[in-house]
Amino acid sequence: MVCKMLILYNILIISGMISAFPLLFFIVLASRKRRETLLQRMGLAQLPENIKQNSFNGPDQKPIWIHALSVGEVISALPLVKGIRNRFKNRNIVFSVSTKTGFETADKLLKKEITALFFFPYDLLFSVKYIAKKIDPAAVIIVESDIWPNYLFEMKRRKVPLFLVNARLSDRSFKGYRRFLFFSRPLFSMFSSICTQTGEDARRFELLEIPSGKIKVVGNLKFDQESPFIFEDGIKKTEELMSIKPKQKVLLAGSTHKGEESILLAAFSKLKKDFSDLFMIVAPRDPKRSEAVCRLFKSSGFSACLFKDLSCPSANRRFDVIIIDTIGILRKLYAVSDLAFIGGSLVDMGGHNPLEPAAFSKPIIFGPYMNNFVQISELFLKSGGAVQVENVKSLYETASMLLSDDEKSRIMGEKAFNLFNQNKGAVGKILKVMTAGIACGHDC
Repeated sequence: MVCKMLILYNILIISGMISAFPLLFFIVLASRKRRETLLQRMGLAQLPENIKQNSFNGPDQKPIWIHALSVGEVISALPLVKGIRNRFKNRNIVFSVSTKTGFETADKLLKKEITALFFFPYDLLFSVKYIAKKIDPAAVIIVESDIWPNYLFEMKRRKVPLFLVNARLSDRSFKGYRRFLFFSRPLFSMFSSICTQTGEDARRFELLEIPSGKIKVVGNLKFDQESPFIFEDGIKKTEELMSIKPKQKVLLAGSTHKGEESILLAAFSKLKKDFSDLFMIVAPRDPKRSEAVCRLFKSSGFSACLFKDLSCPSANRRFDVIIIDTIGILRKLYAVSDLAFIGGSLVDMGGHNPLEPAAFSKPIIFGPYMNNFVQISELFLKSGGAVQVENVKSLYETASMLLSDDEKSRIMGEKAFNLFNQNKGAVGKILKVMTAGIACGHDC
């Protein structure tokens, strides 16, 4: 079954590459980041020098390879990387990503924990064979998604245990995999273990005819993030940089998407009439959109500024709105906010992680589209740590209520933090599965 799937898959890949070669050539030529990583990802250039440190004589010293697609998966992996570092002290950890923003995030957050950071290979047979041989891992861990057939098969062929962790299947993904069961069943069956976020995710994997013995419900890694600690001095510096006054209310909209900012703008316009001193921070999911978002708020008469421009002498004045045009600072911004809105939820993008504001005891608002975080969002709603809104009107009413009632806002933030704190434990369960899997190999 696996061989038939792979033959068909590689025929499709080769055919697609040949037919789309002019377009692919143009895309690579036009994209600097793709040009910079192309040869390495194809296995035609040397891997980073420090990967050579991972060539050891004994099987007990082979590295553990962790792969995360992009920023969200890198952040999910943080507590697991630290857990692996403590459990497998004699092994190095190599870490791969598939996007530039993911690389930048991992480079910033994981430098002290990993031996090497590199881009994941393209799923071409010669590429994955070359890189697999160079790294020769003791185990491979894939965080949430980014699953590639040739890569999995090569690791299985080399008898490397494969673990899919923080696994989830959204409604859309599940329907797609069910439609192409001849492809998805052998694909997921190559994993030694699949550690799911919820029982519902486990049930869906079973419906894809994955052996139940491979599936473990361990919970969500995102709950295992360390409770963030930011020194008061750090908070004060952020407030000073943004010219936030003492006791000034701050509304933060994190990871927003195209079409969502116009809804936020409409609600903010109404809120400013009731709370004239209200300050807003908007962090687009894609920083490249920040200038367009800034122009949107300016066009409605608000004083808006990009975060990168705050240090300029000309920016030495107060603003109504700051637009974040860099990555890696959202957590710090939650610390200075009074109210957090979760982006990607008022437009159909599946929502984003509500745990970061919860870790800072912030009351949370999100829209109806939280299908990427169904279980977590339901837990927050049931606990009273979050409120779901549908449109401009309900967003305005909810934000107005929380901004005008400090006690209600405090209690809601406290409930959000308690939920965050009470659902930890996924890392320990994954480490238990990994330890057993590495001990007995791929076919454990």
